[in-house]
This record gives sequence, structure tokens and C-alpha cells, in this order.
Amino acid sequence: MSTNQVAVKRASDILRRPNFTAFTGIIFKGIITGLVTGLIVSVFRWIIDHTMQGLYIIYPLMAGHPLLLIPYILLTLLIVWLLSRILKPALTDLVGSGVPQIEAILLNEHQMNARDILWRKFIGGLLAICPGLFLGREGPCIQMGACVGQICSEQFNSSQREKRLLLECGVAAGLAAAFSAPLAGVIFLVEEITFDFHPKACVTALAAAISADFVTILFFGTNPCLYLPLQANLPRASYGWLLVLGIIIGVLSFGYQYVLLNLKWWFSKLKFPHIYHSVIPLLLVIPIGLWNPRILGGSHNFVTTVTTLTTNQPWLKLLGILLIFLIIRFVFSMVSYGASVPGGIFMPILVIGSLLGAIAATVMIHYHIIPASCYLNVIVITMAAYFGAIEEAPFTAITLLTEMVGSVDQVLPMAILTFVAYVTSSLLGGAPIYESLRKESFPK
Repeated sequence: MSTNQVAVKRASDILRRPNFTAFTGIIFKGIITGLVTGLIVSVFRWIIDHTMQGLYIIYPLMAGHPLLLIPYILLTLLIVWLLSRILKPALTDLVGSGVPQIEAILLNEHQMNARDILWRKFIGGLLAICPGLFLGREGPCIQMGACVGQICSEQFNSSQREKRLLLECGVAAGLAAAFSAPLAGVIFLVEEITFDFHPKACVTALAAAISADFVTILFFGTNPCLYLPLQANLPRASYGWLLVLGIIIGVLSFGYQYVLLNLKWWFSKLKFPHIYHSVIPLLLVIPIGLWNPRILGGSHNFVTTVTTLTTNQPWLKLLGILLIFLIIRFVFSMVSYGASVPGGIFMPILVIGSLLGAIAATVMIHYHIIPASCYLNVIVITMAAYFGAIEEAPFTAITLLTEMVGSVDQVLPMAILTFVAYVTSSLLGGAPIYESLRKESFPK
């Protein structure tokens, strides 16, 4: 062969030889992790959803018959005691969302007894969320998924690398099952937990997330978990105003981070044990429920309520209602999360974002910046921006909201608003919230 000639390769010279054992084996284990996580999370979601529906009946009944408050308060005190018993053996692992704890495990800064944490997080999360505390279900779901992944790795006698991979699969599956959002589950894993992209690891996590989401479909159907049918697109003339709104959202996001990271210090000033701090939000939630039970919980239902508020009523009256809701949701979300109870911040952040979006939309509609038909659009993109700036996870935010509401029509304005809010919060000194919470809980 001439030295000037180049050997032409065939496909068999380039492609890898078939290797069914290694790759399919870990995919199979990821699917098992996803299916088990999906089942646990689906039951968790089902109980919370039906309990919240019960609160919508119980609170109006107590409002009409005040004597019923006596047994309800006694039941609340019993919940406080039960929570204290569940939390006491593993308070560090059980309080909050559980995501900072998982990050610490992956960084070899922490270890957990997965079997013990799994049942305690399940029951503790129900005891905290079902009475109506302003906590999200997704944090416990992510941690329970990680527990399932760790247990599966122990059952399969996995290597250290495979143990880590299955725990990551559990994280993706937990978020996917919590929100019926498998893509967001994988992107969250990469953007907020591992900060690393390996194609095979991501495909395995995707297999787990899809499997978990498949189980939730059997429980809840195929509709997106927060379906919001967008009827129009934002006019091009309004895009410049997104820059202004993004800066405002970024400043407010930094404020959320600042307050959240001070909660532990503020609650440390209380003169009774941490395991009983739940008594504060669990008693304070009762008058809120008597006023308006729809505001309780994480809460998917309340976002729907916000989206159905009519802009036909006097705009200042509507603004007043939205501001009252915003103040209550912000303050009590902080009180709930800071009280040493299991529960997440995803959904509370999205609810506050929806209220900020409703306020912005009301103002923009009044001044003819957008038509009334775009009220929902601003709510959706503001939810993404507020979440993305607080979490410092813009890709997760955009993907999550797209999957949750079931529409890709507003990806560009969503991306613009999220980017501006994210940059603004970062310039002010904001940091990824889960990384910050991990440093707070596990100082070096």
C-alpha cells in the first residue's frame, strides 16, 4: 500500500463490540430503583392529596362549630409528640428536604442508615405535611429515592462506584415521581447534586426516572401534575419588560435565600428542644386554615386557585388579595421549614413564584403591556425564574415548569426571565441553596 494512501475503516473497525452484561445490568438495577421509588412516592403523594382534600372539609366544619377545635388541637399536640419520637434518633438526617444530606453523602461528608431513614422520612413527612404546613413533598421524595437506591445497591452487593450511581438514580427517580417530570429529575441530579455529566450515568438515571414516572401514571393518570393550558403567547413588545421583572425577581430570590439561611440561627434561640419545634407551625397553621384552607400545604391546589383569579375585578383589590396571600405564604413557609420538620422547599418556592407572577401580570395587564389572555403566561414564567434564581438551577427550573404545566410554548420568555433573575441574584451574592444548606448543616 502506498504511503500516501489512507486505510479506509469499516463500521466494525469503529463501533464497539456488543457488551450486554455490563451496561444492561446497571440499567436493570436503575429500573428496579425507579420502580420501587415510584411506588413509595406515589403512595406518599396519594395520602397527602387526599388528606388535603379532607382539610378543605374539616376547617369549614370547625369554623362553624368552634368546639370541634378542642379535639383538633389535642390531635395536633399528639402529632407533635409523634414527630419528636420519629425525629429524635436521626434529627440531622430527617429535618428539611433531605437534599443537603444527600449531597453530603456523595461528597463523603456524611453517611446514613437508609432503611431507618426511609420509613422515618415517610411517616415524618406525612405528619408534617398532611396537617397543612407550607412544605413541599419533593424533598422527602428525593431523599426516600436516595434511600431506595442505597438499599438496592446493598441488596445487589454493588461496588462503591455502582452504589453511588444507584443512589443518584434514586434522586432522579424521587423528583421525577414527585412532579411527574422525568427529564427534570435527571437535570436536577446533574445541575444541583453531582455537578458532573457522564452519558452512561445520566442514561441510567433517566431509566430510573422514567420507571418511577411510569408508576405515578398508574396512580394519577397522564395529565401533567400542574396542568395550565396557555391560550396565547406574550407579545413581542412585552419582552423588554421581562428584563425589569427579572431584576425584581432576582432581588427577591436573594432575599428568600438570606431569610432561609438565617432560620436555623433564629430557631436556635428558642428555649426548648429542636424535636418539639414543630409545635409552633402546627398550632399557627390552625387559624390560617380557619381563614382559608385552600392556602394550606405545598400547594398545587393553591397555584390553581391563583391562576383562576379573575382580572375583571378592580385591579387594586386583586393586588391587595395577592399581596396578603404572598405575605402569608412567605412568612409561614419560613416558619414551617425552620421548625425542624421533614419537608421540602420546591413547591413553596413555586407557589410564591406564582403569586409574584400574578401580581406582575395584574400590573402589566392594567397598563396594557400584555393582554388579559397572557395572565397565565406570566405566572408560569415567573415561577420558573423565582425557582431558578433561588436554586441557582436555571436548566432544572425551565425543564421542570415545562413538564409540570404541559406546554413548551413559552420557553423563550421563560429562559430570558430565568436567566436575568439568576444573574441578578448571583451578582448580589446568592449561592446554590442546597449547597448553602449543606454547608450550614455539615460545616467542615
